[in-house]
Amino acid sequence: MASPLSGGIVGVLRTPTFYVETEEQRKILSTFQKHTDFIQEEVHKNKTLCFSAQAYQKQHPDKTRKGIRDADVTLGSPMILGVADGVSQIEDFGIDASLLPKDLLRHCQDLGAAQLTPGHKAGPQDKYRGPIPLLKDAFEATEDTLGSTTATLALLDNSTKIHGRPHPMIAVITVGDCQLLVLRRTQGRGSRLASVFQTEMQRIDGHAQTPLQIARINAKIDPGFHDDITVEVIEKGSAVHCVSAYEGDIIVMGTDGVFDNLFCHEVTEICNRVLQPNMKGNVPTPILRSLGQQIVAAAHAKTVRGSLGVLPDTPIGRGGKVDDTAVVVAEVVEWTKEHADEHARSRPQPDLGLFGHCCSKRDEEDVEELSEESDES
Repeated sequence: MASPLSGGIVGVLRTPTFYVETEEQRKILSTFQKHTDFIQEEVHKNKTLCFSAQAYQKQHPDKTRKGIRDADVTLGSPMILGVADGVSQIEDFGIDASLLPKDLLRHCQDLGAAQLTPGHKAGPQDKYRGPIPLLKDAFEATEDTLGSTTATLALLDNSTKIHGRPHPMIAVITVGDCQLLVLRRTQGRGSRLASVFQTEMQRIDGHAQTPLQIARINAKIDPGFHDDITVEVIEKGSAVHCVSAYEGDIIVMGTDGVFDNLFCHEVTEICNRVLQPNMKGNVPTPILRSLGQQIVAAAHAKTVRGSLGVLPDTPIGRGGKVDDTAVVVAEVVEWTKEHADEHARSRPQPDLGLFGHCCSKRDEEDVEELSEESDES
């Protein structure tokens, strides 16, 4: 396994993510595996819920100048959210690091739509069996796509019942060091958002460059690799959590480029600044897009020295690290006829993009324009 290296600007970690060899991952899977349910017995209206999601991603300018490929991929659809971060070192082997995360999230989107969409008439093969089988099936469907990636998914499951009553749940599965927060106005609709759940990063020996990974590599790179190893990683090493879902919940999920540079309380503060408690109705999608942009901008700002020449503090030390940054922000809202109609029109969708696909450059430009208009006003 390659050893972590540092360089570039003094005080700023600018190391890539390294591919972790098969046996190195396999021997520590039990360390990372978690299966936890978070159930809250509250008065719950009988509503079917879904996500209203937007994504934003932007490569750090220093990586753009070096011509390094952005391998972050996002997924924001009504029933499933996802972020995946392709392992940078894969490029050294002549493999496009973005291919596997793109292919993986495309299949996750298809499976999530088939298994979780309310009212969708699914056959026996489309029965929802939980986040681990879904991620495993998605990986197996990528067939011959080579690469290595970390990933976090959030699935909205309306089929759960407690004491015979529907109780929507968010099922979260993590492999690696992408991270997710669930924010809620715990003191009522007029209160501030507070964190009620967050995932933990899965890193081997705590190194920021060696996360647990979903991989498919040829024998020239790793003679000991075969697909069963990655299936074992998903089944025996993933962290799975189930969290009660309530209308108005805010989900923030991002790559390590976000959460290595921002403390979770800083992400929460940005959300509270943008999503004021007096907002009525669902959060408009332009505001969700702007929120994603502001989170990414704050992550990039941590790598820049302040007016006194001091680098800001981050979860991994002063100055954080120069990295690709991608974030998905979503509100839990009621599933409506409009959602059902949109789902019927959009199936099937072969490409990736927002609401089931990768955040594109055009999406970034739209948010830039929105930000400029906001500044002018």
